[in-house]
Amino acid sequence: MGTLLAAFDTSYFLERLSPDQLLWDALWTTVYISVVAMVVGTLIGVLVATGGMSRHAPFRLLAGLYTWVFRGTPVLLQITFWYYGSNLLFGFELIPRTVDLGFATVHGAIVAGTIALALNEGAYMGEIVRAGILAVDDGQTEAALVVGLTEDQALRSIVLPQAARLIVPGLGNEFNNMLKTSSLVSVIGVTELFADAQRAYSSTFQYVEVFAAVAVWYLALTTIWMLVQVQLERRLGRHERREDESMAARIFGAGQRRKTYS
Repeated sequence: MGTLLAAFDTSYFLERLSPDQLLWDALWTTVYISVVAMVVGTLIGVLVATGGMSRHAPFRLLAGLYTWVFRGTPVLLQITFWYYGSNLLFGFELIPRTVDLGFATVHGAIVAGTIALALNEGAYMGEIVRAGILAVDDGQTEAALVVGLTEDQALRSIVLPQAARLIVPGLGNEFNNMLKTSSLVSVIGVTELFADAQRAYSSTFQYVEVFAAVAVWYLALTTIWMLVQVQLERRLGRHERREDESMAARIFGAGQRRKTYS
């Protein structure tokens, strides 16, 4: 053990925790890919959930097919397809090499990776949103119909706001996963946190120090999000959680004893 620890270059590990411009850029890329993919994926999830619960069979079929395809195939396969195969399949440049947004120019690999992650996330968020909607008492919809609202209006104005309180915890957990899953876009050349670590390793061959440092950065991102998620859940009045559950219990998943009865 002492020999192994002696081989660990602490100074280089700490250097990797003090980011240069390349690491800052990679960190920012990880964050904005995750945020954009999660936002788009959530919107897709709402459409998938409402389509799957529609009274119209074609909508239910499309929602079911979408969920089946994107949950049943690896996200790594979906990422590589959108970057390498989509232009060939559709016969035109669906994913250009660069995209000019006016305020910034984005590489096509980032666009393809974000699209793939968003579409994959939509399938999972669809199930989370559907479960949240079904958890709202049917009497809420019936009361809305009685006062003259249409089913669509009742869904938007009555059901979805109440379902949001149940959806947020699942959404928060999915975003936590998204921060880590975004590392897969490195396979199509996107320089995010994991790809930057590979770059550093290829030039120094200090594997343990480089990937220990990037693990710390991922832990920092996910921990910050957990703190944000706790505040969101509290604002939305999530009373299902025990009031005495500590922040440490939420982050580390421990420290909460089972309730006993005498």
